[in-house]
Amino acid sequence: MTEKHPAIGKRGMVITNHPLASAAGAEMLAAGGNAIDAAIAALFTLTVVEPMMVGILGGGMAHVRLADGTHTVIDGQGTAPGATGPTTYMPDLDATPGTMDTVGRKNAVGATAVAVPGNLKAWCETLDRFGCFSLADVMEPAIRHASRGFRVTPYLHECVSDCAADMAHDAEIARLYLPDGSAIQRGARLITGDYAETLRGIARVGSEHLYTGALGGHYVDHMAKSGGYITRDDLTKYETITREPLRGTYRGYEIIGPPPPSSGPLHIIQMLNILEGFDIAALGFGATETVHLLAEVLKIAFADRAAATADPAFVRVPVEKLLSKTYAAERRSRVDLNRAQSWTAEVAPEASPHTTHLTVADAAGNVVASTQTINSLFGARYIVPGTGMIPNNYMLVFDPRPNQASSVQPGKRVTSSMSPVIVSRNGKPKYALGLPGGLRIFPSVMQALCNLIDHGMTVQQAVEAARVWTQGYTLEVEGGISTGAFDALRRMGHDAVRVGNVAGGMSAIHFHADGTMEGAACWRADGTPIAVGGGLARPGVRFRPEAAQR
Repeated sequence: MTEKHPAIGKRGMVITNHPLASAAGAEMLAAGGNAIDAAIAALFTLTVVEPMMVGILGGGMAHVRLADGTHTVIDGQGTAPGATGPTTYMPDLDATPGTMDTVGRKNAVGATAVAVPGNLKAWCETLDRFGCFSLADVMEPAIRHASRGFRVTPYLHECVSDCAADMAHDAEIARLYLPDGSAIQRGARLITGDYAETLRGIARVGSEHLYTGALGGHYVDHMAKSGGYITRDDLTKYETITREPLRGTYRGYEIIGPPPPSSGPLHIIQMLNILEGFDIAALGFGATETVHLLAEVLKIAFADRAAATADPAFVRVPVEKLLSKTYAAERRSRVDLNRAQSWTAEVAPEASPHTTHLTVADAAGNVVASTQTINSLFGARYIVPGTGMIPNNYMLVFDPRPNQASSVQPGKRVTSSMSPVIVSRNGKPKYALGLPGGLRIFPSVMQALCNLIDHGMTVQQAVEAARVWTQGYTLEVEGGISTGAFDALRRMGHDAVRVGNVAGGMSAIHFHADGTMEGAACWRADGTPIAVGGGLARPGVRFRPEAAQR
Protein backbone atom coordinates (compact mmCIF):
# COMPACT_ATOMS: atom_id res chain seq x y z
CA MET A 1 0.00 0.00 0.00
CA THR A 2 1.20 3.53 -0.76
CA GLU A 3 0.15 6.85 0.72
CA LYS A 4 0.63 8.94 -2.40
CA HIS A 5 -0.21 8.44 -6.05
CA PRO A 6 2.11 8.78 -9.04
CA ALA A 7 1.70 11.25 -11.88
CA ILE A 8 1.84 10.07 -15.49
CA GLY A 9 2.54 12.04 -18.65
CA LYS A 10 4.48 12.02 -21.90
CA ARG A 11 5.55 15.63 -22.34
CA GLY A 12 7.44 16.09 -19.09
CA MET A 13 7.72 15.36 -15.39
CA VAL A 14 8.80 17.52 -12.44
CA ILE A 15 9.12 16.13 -8.92
CA THR A 16 10.30 18.23 -5.98
CA ASN A 17 9.63 18.27 -2.26
CA HIS A 18 7.18 21.17 -2.46
CA PRO A 19 4.13 21.54 -4.73
CA LEU A 20 4.91 25.16 -5.62
CA ALA A 21 8.42 24.25 -6.75
CA SER A 22 7.08 21.39 -8.85
CA ALA A 23 4.59 23.84 -10.35
CA ALA A 24 7.39 26.29 -11.15
CA GLY A 25 9.23 23.61 -13.08
CA ALA A 26 6.08 22.48 -14.88
CA GLU A 27 5.43 26.11 -15.83
CA MET A 28 8.76 26.16 -17.68
CA LEU A 29 7.96 22.93 -19.54
CA ALA A 30 4.50 24.23 -20.47
CA ALA A 31 6.08 27.40 -21.83
CA GLY A 32 8.40 25.45 -24.12
CA GLY A 33 11.46 25.14 -21.92
CA ASN A 34 13.46 21.98 -21.39
CA ALA A 35 14.22 19.88 -18.30
CA ILE A 36 17.16 22.09 -17.37
CA ASP A 37 15.01 25.24 -17.39
CA ALA A 38 12.45 23.43 -15.25
CA ALA A 39 15.05 22.16 -12.78
CA ILE A 40 16.65 25.56 -12.23
CA ALA A 41 13.25 27.27 -11.86
CA ALA A 42 12.26 24.65 -9.30
CA LEU A 43 15.52 25.03 -7.37
CA PHE A 44 15.20 28.79 -7.05
CA THR A 45 11.59 28.33 -5.93
CA LEU A 46 12.67 25.74 -3.35
CA THR A 47 14.96 28.35 -1.77
CA VAL A 48 11.76 30.30 -1.01
CA VAL A 49 9.26 27.59 -0.08
CA GLU A 50 11.65 25.01 1.40
CA PRO A 51 14.18 27.40 3.01
CA MET A 52 15.16 24.92 5.72
CA MET A 53 16.68 22.61 3.12
CA VAL A 54 18.24 24.58 0.29
CA GLY A 55 19.53 28.05 -0.55
CA ILE A 56 21.72 30.01 -2.91
CA LEU A 57 24.41 29.96 -0.20
CA GLY A 58 24.51 26.15 -0.23
CA GLY A 59 26.12 23.48 -2.37
CA GLY A 60 25.14 20.45 -4.39
CA MET A 61 25.52 18.03 -7.27
CA ALA A 62 23.53 18.03 -10.50
CA HIS A 63 23.44 15.03 -12.84
CA VAL A 64 22.32 16.04 -16.32
CA ARG A 65 21.50 13.52 -19.02
CA LEU A 66 21.01 15.25 -22.38
CA ALA A 67 18.81 14.11 -25.22
CA ASP A 68 21.89 12.95 -27.15
CA GLY A 69 22.62 10.41 -24.40
CA THR A 70 25.59 12.19 -22.81
CA HIS A 71 25.83 12.47 -19.02
CA THR A 72 27.39 15.45 -17.23
CA VAL A 73 27.87 16.11 -13.52
CA ILE A 74 28.03 19.71 -12.32
CA ASP A 75 29.84 19.87 -8.98
CA GLY A 76 28.73 22.96 -7.05
CA GLN A 77 29.83 21.68 -3.67
CA GLY A 78 30.95 24.08 -0.98
CA THR A 79 34.64 24.47 -0.15
CA ALA A 80 36.52 25.16 3.06
CA PRO A 81 37.49 28.85 3.33
CA GLY A 82 41.14 29.76 2.89
CA ALA A 83 41.42 30.79 6.52
CA THR A 84 40.46 27.32 7.83
CA GLY A 85 42.61 24.25 8.37
CA PRO A 86 42.89 20.89 10.18
CA THR A 87 43.05 22.50 13.63
CA THR A 88 40.38 25.20 13.18
CA TYR A 89 37.86 23.21 15.20
CA MET A 90 38.30 21.21 18.40
CA PRO A 91 36.56 17.82 18.32
CA ASP A 92 33.98 17.19 21.04
CA LEU A 93 35.26 14.08 22.80
CA ASP A 94 31.81 13.41 24.25
CA ALA A 95 30.07 13.44 20.86
CA THR A 96 28.06 10.50 19.57
CA PRO A 97 30.23 8.05 17.57
CA GLY A 98 30.25 8.84 13.86
CA THR A 99 29.40 12.54 14.27
CA MET A 100 31.61 15.54 13.54
CA ASP A 101 30.59 17.64 16.57
CA THR A 102 33.04 20.19 17.93
CA VAL A 103 33.47 22.11 21.15
CA GLY A 104 31.02 25.02 21.27
CA ARG A 105 29.32 23.78 18.05
CA LYS A 106 31.64 26.13 16.19
CA ASN A 107 31.28 24.11 12.97
CA ALA A 108 27.49 23.82 13.26
CA VAL A 109 25.92 27.20 14.08
CA GLY A 110 26.78 30.77 13.13
CA ALA A 111 29.28 32.36 10.76
CA THR A 112 32.15 30.04 11.74
CA ALA A 113 30.17 27.07 10.37
CA VAL A 114 29.84 28.41 6.82
CA ALA A 115 31.72 27.04 3.80
CA VAL A 116 32.20 28.90 0.52
CA PRO A 117 28.88 28.43 -1.35
CA GLY A 118 28.60 26.94 -4.83
CA ASN A 119 24.89 26.63 -5.55
CA LEU A 120 24.22 29.98 -7.18
CA LYS A 121 27.16 29.76 -9.56
CA ALA A 122 26.39 26.13 -10.42
CA TRP A 123 22.72 26.81 -11.15
CA CYS A 124 23.45 29.81 -13.36
CA GLU A 125 26.19 27.99 -15.27
CA THR A 126 24.01 24.91 -15.78
CA LEU A 127 21.20 27.06 -17.16
CA ASP A 128 23.59 28.94 -19.42
CA ARG A 129 25.12 25.73 -20.81
CA PHE A 130 22.05 23.54 -21.23
CA GLY A 131 18.88 25.62 -20.81
CA CYS A 132 16.72 27.51 -23.30
CA PHE A 133 15.35 30.34 -21.13
CA SER A 134 16.94 33.39 -19.55
CA LEU A 135 17.87 33.57 -15.89
CA ALA A 136 15.15 36.18 -15.33
CA ASP A 137 12.54 33.85 -16.84
CA VAL A 138 13.35 30.86 -14.63
CA MET A 139 13.64 32.99 -11.48
CA GLU A 140 10.24 34.63 -11.90
CA PRO A 141 8.23 32.03 -9.93
CA ALA A 142 10.68 32.22 -7.01
CA ILE A 143 10.50 36.01 -6.92
CA ARG A 144 6.71 35.85 -7.11
CA HIS A 145 6.42 33.52 -4.13
CA ALA A 146 8.98 35.44 -2.08
CA SER A 147 7.27 38.79 -2.65
CA ARG A 148 3.62 37.66 -2.47
CA GLY A 149 4.13 34.97 0.15
CA PHE A 150 3.05 31.34 0.42
CA ARG A 151 1.27 29.14 2.94
CA VAL A 152 3.46 27.42 5.53
CA THR A 153 3.06 23.64 5.39
CA PRO A 154 2.91 21.49 8.54
CA TYR A 155 6.33 20.08 7.54
CA LEU A 156 7.93 23.54 7.48
CA HIS A 157 6.29 24.37 10.81
CA GLU A 158 7.74 21.21 12.39
CA CYS A 159 11.21 21.95 11.00
CA VAL A 160 11.12 25.43 12.52
CA SER A 161 10.03 23.95 15.83
CA ASP A 162 13.00 21.58 15.78
CA CYS A 163 15.47 24.45 15.28
CA ALA A 164 13.76 27.19 17.29
CA ALA A 165 16.30 27.26 20.13
CA ASP A 166 19.16 28.11 17.75
CA MET A 167 17.12 30.41 15.52
CA ALA A 168 16.02 32.50 18.50
CA HIS A 169 19.59 33.79 18.84
CA ASP A 170 19.44 35.60 15.48
CA ALA A 171 17.01 38.50 15.20
CA GLU A 172 16.69 38.33 11.41
CA ILE A 173 15.72 34.69 11.16
CA ALA A 174 13.58 34.84 14.31
CA ARG A 175 11.57 37.74 12.90
CA LEU A 176 10.40 35.57 10.00
CA TYR A 177 10.16 32.11 11.47
CA LEU A 178 9.54 32.75 15.18
CA PRO A 179 6.89 35.48 15.29
CA ASP A 180 5.85 36.16 18.87
CA GLY A 181 8.63 33.82 19.98
CA SER A 182 7.14 30.57 18.68
CA ALA A 183 7.37 28.63 15.42
CA ILE A 184 5.41 30.14 12.56
CA GLN A 185 2.08 28.37 12.36
CA ARG A 186 1.01 25.99 9.62
CA GLY A 187 -1.21 27.81 7.17
CA ALA A 188 0.33 31.22 7.94
CA ARG A 189 1.37 33.33 4.97
CA LEU A 190 5.14 33.77 4.87
CA ILE A 191 6.47 36.76 2.90
CA THR A 192 10.24 37.13 2.48
CA GLY A 193 10.57 40.60 0.98
CA ASP A 194 14.32 41.04 1.53
CA TYR A 195 14.97 37.76 -0.22
CA ALA A 196 12.73 38.78 -3.13
CA GLU A 197 14.93 41.84 -3.62
CA THR A 198 18.06 39.69 -3.48
CA LEU A 199 16.61 37.42 -6.16
CA ARG A 200 15.71 40.39 -8.34
CA GLY A 201 19.31 41.57 -8.14
CA ILE A 202 20.56 38.14 -9.20
CA ALA A 203 18.04 38.02 -12.06
CA ARG A 204 19.49 41.32 -13.35
CA VAL A 205 23.21 40.73 -12.75
CA GLY A 206 23.63 36.95 -12.60
CA SER A 207 25.70 34.91 -10.17
CA GLU A 208 28.46 37.52 -10.16
CA HIS A 209 26.18 39.62 -7.96
CA LEU A 210 27.36 37.30 -5.20
CA TYR A 211 30.81 36.18 -6.30
CA THR A 212 32.30 39.51 -7.39
CA GLY A 213 29.54 42.10 -6.95
CA ALA A 214 27.71 44.16 -4.37
CA LEU A 215 25.83 41.28 -2.77
CA GLY A 216 29.09 39.45 -2.14
CA GLY A 217 30.64 42.59 -0.65
CA HIS A 218 27.78 42.86 1.82
CA TYR A 219 28.11 39.16 2.63
CA VAL A 220 31.85 39.18 3.39
CA ASP A 221 31.52 42.39 5.43
CA HIS A 222 28.97 40.64 7.63
CA MET A 223 31.26 37.58 7.80
CA ALA A 224 34.12 39.73 9.09
CA LYS A 225 31.93 41.36 11.72
CA SER A 226 30.59 37.97 12.83
CA GLY A 227 33.92 36.14 13.13
CA GLY A 228 33.37 33.95 10.06
CA TYR A 229 36.12 32.77 7.74
CA ILE A 230 34.84 33.55 4.22
CA THR A 231 36.59 36.44 2.46
CA ARG A 232 36.12 38.19 -0.84
CA ASP A 233 39.06 36.18 -2.16
CA ASP A 234 37.21 32.93 -1.36
CA LEU A 235 34.19 34.06 -3.37
CA THR A 236 36.08 35.34 -6.39
CA LYS A 237 38.18 32.18 -6.64
CA TYR A 238 35.28 29.74 -6.33
CA GLU A 239 34.72 27.57 -9.41
CA THR A 240 32.33 24.78 -10.24
CA ILE A 241 33.75 21.55 -11.66
CA THR A 242 32.35 19.50 -14.52
CA ARG A 243 32.93 15.83 -13.80
CA GLU A 244 32.49 12.54 -15.63
CA PRO A 245 29.96 10.29 -13.90
CA LEU A 246 30.73 6.92 -12.36
CA ARG A 247 29.20 3.85 -13.95
CA GLY A 248 28.49 0.38 -12.62
CA THR A 249 26.15 -2.50 -13.36
CA TYR A 250 23.58 -4.47 -11.34
CA ARG A 251 21.72 -7.41 -12.85
CA GLY A 252 21.84 -5.94 -16.37
CA TYR A 253 21.05 -2.35 -15.39
CA GLU A 254 23.63 0.45 -15.65
CA ILE A 255 23.87 2.67 -12.56
CA ILE A 256 25.18 6.18 -13.34
CA GLY A 257 25.89 8.97 -10.86
CA PRO A 258 28.35 11.61 -9.61
CA PRO A 259 31.90 10.66 -8.60
CA PRO A 260 33.79 11.82 -5.48
CA PRO A 261 33.63 14.13 -3.62
CA SER A 262 30.10 12.73 -3.74
CA SER A 263 30.47 9.38 -2.03
CA GLY A 264 26.96 8.19 -2.84
CA PRO A 265 27.06 6.46 -6.24
CA LEU A 266 30.53 5.04 -5.57
CA HIS A 267 29.29 3.17 -2.51
CA ILE A 268 25.87 2.40 -4.00
CA ILE A 269 27.63 0.50 -6.77
CA GLN A 270 29.98 -1.12 -4.23
CA MET A 271 27.03 -2.36 -2.14
CA LEU A 272 25.06 -3.56 -5.17
CA ASN A 273 28.14 -5.47 -6.36
CA ILE A 274 28.17 -7.34 -3.04
CA LEU A 275 24.41 -7.96 -3.07
CA GLU A 276 24.55 -9.23 -6.65
CA GLY A 277 25.88 -12.53 -5.30
CA PHE A 278 22.71 -13.11 -3.25
CA ASP A 279 19.21 -13.94 -4.49
CA ILE A 280 17.56 -10.87 -2.95
CA ALA A 281 14.34 -11.42 -4.90
CA ALA A 282 13.91 -14.94 -3.50
CA LEU A 283 14.59 -13.79 0.06
CA GLY A 284 11.83 -11.16 -0.27
CA PHE A 285 11.38 -7.55 0.75
CA GLY A 286 11.52 -6.93 4.49
CA ALA A 287 12.55 -10.48 5.31
CA THR A 288 15.00 -10.92 8.19
CA GLU A 289 17.65 -12.32 5.85
CA THR A 290 17.25 -9.43 3.39
CA VAL A 291 17.48 -6.72 6.04
CA HIS A 292 20.49 -8.48 7.60
CA LEU A 293 22.31 -8.39 4.25
CA LEU A 294 21.40 -4.72 3.73
CA ALA A 295 22.79 -3.88 7.17
CA GLU A 296 26.04 -5.77 6.55
CA VAL A 297 26.74 -4.13 3.17
CA LEU A 298 25.95 -0.73 4.70
CA LYS A 299 28.55 -1.30 7.41
CA ILE A 300 31.13 -2.37 4.82
CA ALA A 301 30.47 0.72 2.69
CA PHE A 302 30.62 3.12 5.62
CA ALA A 303 33.90 1.64 6.87
CA ASP A 304 35.49 2.14 3.44
CA ARG A 305 33.90 5.57 3.01
CA ALA A 306 35.36 6.92 6.26
CA ALA A 307 38.82 5.67 5.36
CA ALA A 308 39.22 6.80 1.79
CA THR A 309 36.42 8.87 0.23
CA ALA A 310 36.95 12.64 0.04
CA ASP A 311 37.73 15.47 -2.41
CA PRO A 312 39.85 13.80 -5.14
CA ALA A 313 41.92 17.00 -5.45
CA PHE A 314 43.26 16.26 -1.96
CA VAL A 315 42.88 12.48 -1.57
CA ARG A 316 43.49 9.75 -4.14
CA VAL A 317 40.21 7.91 -3.74
CA PRO A 318 40.56 4.17 -4.68
CA VAL A 319 37.62 4.33 -7.07
CA GLU A 320 38.69 1.40 -9.24
CA LYS A 321 38.99 -0.96 -6.29
CA LEU A 322 35.71 0.14 -4.71
CA LEU A 323 33.88 -0.43 -8.01
CA SER A 324 35.56 -3.79 -8.60
CA LYS A 325 33.40 -6.91 -8.75
CA THR A 326 36.44 -8.81 -7.44
CA TYR A 327 36.69 -6.65 -4.34
CA ALA A 328 32.95 -7.06 -3.83
CA ALA A 329 33.33 -10.84 -4.01
CA GLU A 330 36.07 -10.74 -1.38
CA ARG A 331 33.86 -8.73 0.97
CA ARG A 332 30.83 -10.92 0.21
CA SER A 333 32.71 -14.11 1.10
CA ARG A 334 33.11 -12.90 4.68
CA VAL A 335 29.46 -12.01 5.29
CA ASP A 336 28.00 -14.23 8.03
CA LEU A 337 24.43 -15.04 7.00
CA ASN A 338 23.42 -15.74 10.56
CA ARG A 339 25.21 -13.11 12.63
CA ALA A 340 25.86 -9.38 12.62
CA GLN A 341 29.51 -8.41 12.68
CA SER A 342 31.79 -5.39 12.80
CA TRP A 343 33.65 -4.33 9.67
CA THR A 344 36.82 -2.33 9.13
CA ALA A 345 38.03 -0.58 6.00
CA GLU A 346 40.03 -2.58 3.50
CA VAL A 347 40.87 0.41 1.34
CA ALA A 348 42.98 3.47 2.04
CA PRO A 349 43.68 6.72 0.23
CA GLU A 350 46.20 6.16 -2.54
CA ALA A 351 49.20 8.44 -1.72
CA SER A 352 23.84 16.48 5.27
CA PRO A 353 20.85 15.00 6.92
CA HIS A 354 18.82 17.90 5.56
CA THR A 355 18.86 18.49 1.85
CA THR A 356 16.51 18.67 -1.11
CA HIS A 357 16.30 16.72 -4.32
CA LEU A 358 14.45 17.08 -7.58
CA THR A 359 14.01 14.84 -10.58
CA VAL A 360 12.95 16.35 -13.90
CA ALA A 361 12.57 15.07 -17.46
CA ASP A 362 11.21 16.36 -20.74
CA ALA A 363 9.84 14.70 -23.85
CA ALA A 364 13.07 15.26 -25.81
CA GLY A 365 15.04 12.96 -23.50
CA ASN A 366 16.74 15.49 -21.23
CA VAL A 367 16.84 14.35 -17.59
CA VAL A 368 18.04 16.19 -14.48
CA ALA A 369 18.56 14.57 -11.09
CA SER A 370 19.86 17.19 -8.68
CA THR A 371 20.56 17.14 -4.94
CA GLN A 372 21.17 20.50 -3.24
CA THR A 373 21.55 21.60 0.36
CA ILE A 374 22.50 24.08 3.06
CA ASN A 375 23.38 20.97 5.12
CA SER A 376 21.50 21.05 8.44
CA LEU A 377 17.92 22.29 8.81
CA PHE A 378 18.17 26.05 8.18
CA GLY A 379 21.93 25.69 7.65
CA ALA A 380 23.92 27.88 10.05
CA ARG A 381 20.57 29.10 11.45
CA TYR A 382 20.89 32.81 10.77
CA ILE A 383 20.03 35.24 7.98
CA VAL A 384 22.52 37.64 6.45
CA PRO A 385 20.93 40.98 7.41
CA GLY A 386 18.98 42.73 4.65
CA THR A 387 19.31 39.85 2.16
CA GLY A 388 17.01 37.04 3.32
CA MET A 389 19.85 34.58 2.61
CA ILE A 390 20.36 31.63 4.98
CA PRO A 391 24.00 30.41 4.87
CA ASN A 392 25.03 26.76 4.90
CA ASN A 393 26.76 25.04 7.80
CA TYR A 394 28.82 22.78 5.55
CA MET A 395 31.87 22.92 7.84
CA LEU A 396 30.00 20.39 10.00
CA VAL A 397 30.58 17.79 7.26
CA PHE A 398 34.39 17.97 7.47
CA ASP A 399 36.19 15.80 10.00
CA PRO A 400 37.41 18.13 12.78
CA ARG A 401 40.31 15.74 13.48
CA PRO A 402 43.59 16.24 11.58
CA ASN A 403 45.04 13.60 9.26
CA GLN A 404 41.73 12.09 8.15
CA ALA A 405 40.49 11.69 4.58
CA SER A 406 37.88 14.42 5.13
CA SER A 407 39.85 16.70 7.47
CA VAL A 408 39.54 20.46 6.89
CA GLN A 409 41.95 21.91 4.34
CA PRO A 410 41.74 25.33 2.63
CA GLY A 411 39.80 25.03 -0.64
CA LYS A 412 38.82 21.40 -0.05
CA ARG A 413 35.40 20.40 -1.29
CA VAL A 414 32.84 18.90 1.03
CA THR A 415 32.45 15.11 0.91
CA SER A 416 28.75 14.37 0.59
CA SER A 417 26.43 11.40 0.29
CA MET A 418 24.45 12.97 -2.56
CA SER A 419 23.20 10.38 -5.02
CA PRO A 420 21.34 11.85 -7.99
CA VAL A 421 21.29 8.59 -9.95
CA ILE A 422 20.08 7.71 -13.44
CA VAL A 423 19.61 4.03 -14.32
CA SER A 424 19.78 2.84 -17.92
CA ARG A 425 18.79 -0.39 -19.65
CA ASN A 426 20.09 -1.10 -23.15
CA GLY A 427 21.37 2.47 -23.41
CA LYS A 428 18.03 4.12 -22.59
CA PRO A 429 16.95 5.76 -19.32
CA LYS A 430 14.89 3.44 -17.14
CA TYR A 431 14.82 5.28 -13.79
CA ALA A 432 16.01 8.57 -12.33
CA LEU A 433 15.93 9.10 -8.59
CA GLY A 434 17.39 10.71 -5.50
CA LEU A 435 16.51 12.18 -2.12
CA PRO A 436 17.73 14.33 0.79
CA GLY A 437 18.99 12.84 4.04
CA GLY A 438 22.72 13.33 4.70
CA LEU A 439 24.50 10.05 5.45
CA ARG A 440 21.24 8.20 4.87
CA ILE A 441 20.96 9.24 1.22
CA PHE A 442 22.99 6.64 -0.62
CA PRO A 443 21.81 3.71 1.54
CA SER A 444 18.22 4.73 0.73
CA VAL A 445 18.92 4.95 -3.01
CA MET A 446 20.55 1.52 -2.90
CA GLN A 447 17.45 0.07 -1.23
CA ALA A 448 15.14 1.75 -3.75
CA LEU A 449 17.13 0.19 -6.59
CA CYS A 450 16.76 -3.23 -4.97
CA ASN A 451 13.04 -2.55 -4.62
CA LEU A 452 12.75 -1.79 -8.32
CA ILE A 453 15.14 -4.36 -9.77
CA ASP A 454 14.95 -7.26 -7.33
CA HIS A 455 11.46 -6.96 -5.87
CA GLY A 456 9.67 -5.68 -8.97
CA MET A 457 8.00 -2.78 -7.19
CA THR A 458 6.31 0.09 -8.96
CA VAL A 459 8.14 3.38 -8.69
CA GLN A 460 5.60 4.61 -6.12
CA GLN A 461 6.05 1.50 -3.99
CA ALA A 462 9.84 1.73 -4.28
CA VAL A 463 10.11 5.28 -2.97
CA GLU A 464 7.65 4.70 -0.10
CA ALA A 465 8.82 1.25 1.05
CA ALA A 466 10.30 0.88 4.53
CA ARG A 467 14.02 1.59 4.88
CA VAL A 468 16.84 0.63 7.24
CA TRP A 469 20.14 2.36 7.97
CA THR A 470 23.35 1.83 9.90
CA GLN A 471 26.92 3.01 9.63
CA GLY A 472 28.16 0.36 12.03
CA TYR A 473 26.45 1.33 15.26
CA THR A 474 22.68 1.34 15.79
CA LEU A 475 20.53 -0.21 13.06
CA GLU A 476 17.61 2.13 12.37
CA VAL A 477 14.47 0.33 11.20
CA GLU A 478 11.29 1.96 9.93
CA GLY A 479 7.87 0.76 10.98
CA GLY A 480 7.15 -1.05 7.72
CA ILE A 481 9.54 -3.85 8.71
CA SER A 482 7.61 -6.51 10.64
CA THR A 483 7.95 -7.07 14.36
CA GLY A 484 9.06 -10.64 13.70
CA ALA A 485 11.91 -9.50 11.45
CA PHE A 486 12.86 -6.74 13.90
CA ASP A 487 13.09 -9.17 16.83
CA ALA A 488 15.05 -11.67 14.74
CA LEU A 489 17.57 -9.00 13.76
CA ARG A 490 18.17 -8.21 17.40
CA ARG A 491 18.77 -11.91 18.11
CA MET A 492 21.34 -11.93 15.28
CA GLY A 493 23.31 -9.23 17.09
CA HIS A 494 22.04 -6.06 15.41
CA ASP A 495 21.42 -3.13 17.76
CA ALA A 496 18.08 -2.49 16.05
CA VAL A 497 15.89 0.45 17.04
CA ARG A 498 12.60 1.69 15.62
CA VAL A 499 12.59 5.14 13.97
CA GLY A 500 9.84 7.16 12.37
CA ASN A 501 11.72 7.60 9.11
CA VAL A 502 15.10 7.01 7.54
CA ALA A 503 16.23 9.97 5.39
CA GLY A 504 13.85 12.30 3.55
CA GLY A 505 11.45 12.45 0.65
CA MET A 506 12.60 10.46 -2.37
CA SER A 507 11.50 11.33 -5.88
CA ALA A 508 11.81 9.05 -8.86
CA ILE A 509 10.79 8.74 -12.50
CA HIS A 510 10.14 5.48 -14.34
CA PHE A 511 10.64 5.83 -18.10
CA HIS A 512 8.33 3.35 -19.82
CA ALA A 513 9.07 1.88 -23.23
CA ASP A 514 6.17 3.76 -24.90
CA GLY A 515 7.58 7.14 -23.83
CA THR A 516 5.32 7.54 -20.81
CA MET A 517 6.93 8.95 -17.68
CA GLU A 518 5.67 7.85 -14.27
CA GLY A 519 6.73 10.14 -11.42
CA ALA A 520 6.53 9.40 -7.71
CA ALA A 521 7.27 11.16 -4.42
CA CYS A 522 7.09 9.61 -0.97
CA TRP A 523 5.44 10.37 2.38
CA ARG A 524 8.64 11.57 4.07
CA ALA A 525 8.31 15.16 2.73
CA ASP A 526 5.89 17.44 0.86
CA GLY A 527 6.93 15.77 -2.40
CA THR A 528 4.69 16.41 -5.41
CA PRO A 529 5.03 15.01 -8.93
CA ILE A 530 3.52 17.09 -11.73
CA ALA A 531 3.27 15.56 -15.19
CA VAL A 532 2.78 17.45 -18.43
CA GLY A 533 0.50 15.74 -20.92
CA GLY A 534 -1.63 16.85 -23.78
CA GLY A 535 0.07 18.93 -26.45
CA LEU A 536 -0.41 21.44 -29.22
CA ALA A 537 -3.24 21.36 -31.72
CA ARG A 538 -2.98 19.04 -34.71
CA PRO A 539 -1.54 20.88 -37.75
CA GLY A 540 -4.25 22.26 -40.02
CA VAL A 541 -6.91 22.55 -37.33
CA ARG A 542 -9.09 25.67 -37.71
CA PHE A 543 -11.65 27.17 -35.35
CA ARG A 544 -14.86 27.92 -37.27
CA PRO A 545 -17.77 28.65 -34.92
CA GLU A 546 -19.75 30.55 -37.55
CA ALA A 547 -22.57 28.78 -39.32
CA ALA A 548 -21.81 27.92 -42.91
CA GLN A 549 -23.23 30.41 -45.41
CA ARG A 550 -25.22 29.10 -48.35
